[in-house]
Amino acid sequence: MRKQSFEYQHYNHSVGLAIVHFVFVPKRRKPVLRGEVRNRLTTLWQELAIEKKWNIRACEIAPDHIHLFVEIHPTDPIHLVVKAFKGRSSFYLRKEFPELLKLPSLWSKSYFFSTAGNVSAITIQKYIEDPHHH
Repeated sequence: MRKQSFEYQHYNHSVGLAIVHFVFVPKRRKPVLRGEVRNRLTTLWQELAIEKKWNIRACEIAPDHIHLFVEIHPTDPIHLVVKAFKGRSSFYLRKEFPELLKLPSLWSKSYFFSTAGNVSAITIQKYIEDPHHH
């Protein structure tokens, strides 16, 4: 994990902060994310984040689910971020740990995501609904 402040990032034509909370589960919610599998998954995701210039702010790996809090670029579609994390890890983990081949796939097709930033959705809604905008 890199920087921990929640400062807005400056891009070519925009300024903002795009942070997403993901939850992934292994297929059939099997508790396979432990020991060396867990360690290797951490390494694979750190390498991917560096390659893509994403910032993993937090990652909690339980045997049967994962919480991932990652800062992405504003032009990165969320579904492609999911595809990158799940796809790369599935490919390498199933190749390196044959016991994972017992599952039809490593990850469930489903996932949870929620965007986050410096202020809450309620704060933004109150700001927009404030009479000074009329």
